[in-house]
Amino acid sequence: MPTPRDRKNPESNPKVRIQRVLAEAGVASRRACEAMVEEGAVTVNGRVVQGLPCFVNPEEDNIQVNGRRIQKPRRHYYIMLFKPRGFVCTSSDPEGRRRALDLVDHPSGARLFSVGRLDIDSSGLLLLTDDGELTNRLTHPSFEVHKGYDVSVRGRVEEEEVEKLRKGLYLSDRKKGSATRTAESGVTVLRRDRDRTRLYVELREGRNRQIRRLMERIGHPVKKLRRVRFGPLKLKGLAVGEWRELTPAELGTLRRASTAEARRVIHRAVVEKRKKAKRKKTGEVTVMGRPLKADPVKRAGKTAKTRSAGAKSGSRSTGTRSGSRSTGAKSGSRSSGAKSGSRSTGTKSGSRSSGARSAGSRGRKSGGKGSR
Repeated sequence: MPTPRDRKNPESNPKVRIQRVLAEAGVASRRACEAMVEEGAVTVNGRVVQGLPCFVNPEEDNIQVNGRRIQKPRRHYYIMLFKPRGFVCTSSDPEGRRRALDLVDHPSGARLFSVGRLDIDSSGLLLLTDDGELTNRLTHPSFEVHKGYDVSVRGRVEEEEVEKLRKGLYLSDRKKGSATRTAESGVTVLRRDRDRTRLYVELREGRNRQIRRLMERIGHPVKKLRRVRFGPLKLKGLAVGEWRELTPAELGTLRRASTAEARRVIHRAVVEKRKKAKRKKTGEVTVMGRPLKADPVKRAGKTAKTRSAGAKSGSRSTGTRSGSRSTGAKSGSRSSGAKSGSRSTGTKSGSRSSGARSAGSRGRKSGGKGSR
C-alpha cells in the first residue's frame, strides 16, 4: 500500500484568531464577533476574553458565547495523488475495477472523493478531498479552472493542426444532444518527430475524454496522457501511486485561484447584464449575440442622408468652379471695360458663368470698337 510522503505538519501552529473561529462556527460575522469579544460575552476555558487580538486552538479550547459552547469547526482534508494507469476515479465501481481511492489510506478515516476525474488509461495529478464547496468551485465549467496535460500522440502534428486544436473542434455533447465547438485551448509543441509528437495541452473545460477525442479528430491517436497541473498546483515530489497532503501554501493558492475565477465569472456576468440593459434602452440590434454597428433602418437612413449630402456638396463644388470661371470672366470684362471705359456686371444666379462670359464678350466688342 502506498504511503504518504513526509511533509511538515500543516497543523504545527493550530492557533487562529478567535473572531475567525466564531465566524466559521456560524455565530455571526467577524465584525459582530469582534464586538461580542469587546463586550465580554466570550470565554475561553472559563476565562473572559478581555480584548483583541486573541488566539485559540479550536480543537482543544473550550470556547463559549453567552454561556453556550460553540460547535467545533469540521476539518477538511486535501490530498494530492499521483494516479497510475488502470485505476478509476469513481467512489464505487460495479465492474470491480481498482479505485484510486484505495491507494490512499488516510489516518483520519475521512470519506474522500476525487475533484474531477481522470480516465482509466490516463495518469497524473488527482486531487482528493471531503470539501464539497471547494470541489464545486474547482470543477464547475463556469469557473474555468485550467488543467495542464503532457500528451504524446502518434505521428507528426503540423502547425496547421495545432492551430485547429487551439481554436477548438466540434465534438458531440451528450447534455445538449448535438455537436458543439470546444473552448479555446492552450497547445504548445514540446517535441516533434517523424512518428511521434509531444504536446502540452491546457484545458478550461472537462468533457469526457476530451483530449483523446480531439486528437482522434485530427488523425493522431494518444499514446500517453498525464495530467501535470491543476490550477496553480504542479505534480511534483511524488512517484507513481504515492500521495501527500497539500501544504498550507498550496491550499491557499488553490483557494485564491478558485475565488479569482469566481470573481471573473461574476464580473463577466455583470458586464453582460449591463450591455443588455444598454441595448434594450438604446434599441440596439444584435445578431448571434453580437451588436451591429448600427440599426439597419437607421443605417439606411444615414446612407440616404450621406448620398443627399454628397449631391449637395457636388453641386456646391460645381458652383464653386463656375464661380471661379465667372470671376475670371468678370476680371476679363472689367479689364476690357476699363480699356473701353464701360462696366459689365454679372448676375448672382447659377448662370453666373454664362452671364460673365456674355459680359466679357460685350466688353471685348466694346473694347474693340474703342480701339478702332
